[in-house]
Amino acid sequence: MNHGAIANGQPRRFLLADIGGTNARFALADPAAEMPLLLDSVQGFPVAEFPSLAEAARHYLERTQASVDAGVFAVAGRVEGDEARITNHPWVIARARLRAQLDLREVVLINDFAAQAMAIPLLRADDVAIVGGAPWRPGIDGDRTYAVIGPGTGLGVSGLLVRDGRRYPLETEGGHASFPPGTPEELTILDVLSRQFGRVSNERLICGPGLVNIHRALSEIAGVDPGPVQPADITARAAAGDPRAARAVDVFCAVFGAIAGDVVLTLGAWDGVFLTGGLVPRMLDALRHSGFRQRFEHKGRFSSNMARVPSVAVLHPHAGLLGAAALAQDHARERTP
Repeated sequence: MNHGAIANGQPRRFLLADIGGTNARFALADPAAEMPLLLDSVQGFPVAEFPSLAEAARHYLERTQASVDAGVFAVAGRVEGDEARITNHPWVIARARLRAQLDLREVVLINDFAAQAMAIPLLRADDVAIVGGAPWRPGIDGDRTYAVIGPGTGLGVSGLLVRDGRRYPLETEGGHASFPPGTPEELTILDVLSRQFGRVSNERLICGPGLVNIHRALSEIAGVDPGPVQPADITARAAAGDPRAARAVDVFCAVFGAIAGDVVLTLGAWDGVFLTGGLVPRMLDALRHSGFRQRFEHKGRFSSNMARVPSVAVLHPHAGLLGAAALAQDHARERTP
């Protein structure tokens, strides 16, 4: 079945997907629109209910009766050539096979955090919240360099280069860079985690399981067994006044700020860092009232430069799909006669 309807060589609609280890979210994009993501088309399904991405996409297209001719798929894993593997799910996505299975003229695969980066130019003021005092200037007029970092199940890192009006997302594995302790307490936490993991990456601290790792390390240092805990337990205990849980949240936020600042320095992302991922909206108040921004700016001879770099929390509920829509928009424009 051909879902396509092409005008002037361009697809009328793009099929979008944002695929994680647990859920796959689908939507439609109108690449000719200023805001290409059609929010009323967003639907999500557990990936465990489908043997493949193609089956999940067919289910979505049948439910919506949508007519599409091309697809942009953001995946929580590394894209290598024409193939992508979901880090926490057995789906293997091959571009050519998926194009044939869905009868699409074109399929674009992109890492999910590169898609988060592509969303930046489409974010509006009510899609974000500023952490710290440096203001953010929306838009992409002129050349800009942005960083993206986000704790969720793991720690994602990417960037966006805007050059001569064109957007170039960076796909990185920066979450797996080595953790750099910045205080004596963090050195002790590193020692505890090193005995458990050997090498300790940033992701061992800055993600949902990372908050648990910090809390367990602090408990071990205090000679206390915390028992089984989840990230939500720690944030709830912190809100209720539990001192060790509160300290775990404080350490998390401070280390997050230090690492976000390091990403800015590494990429030269003087136009801003965007904080994404499932934990950020839930921890927004903690980020604003913690050492996040102090550690973000505390970069020696570059501290004054860092004080001018905005740190922006992304609150948009479908930023990955928004970025996929931006990529669809770019591909459609490239094919305009």
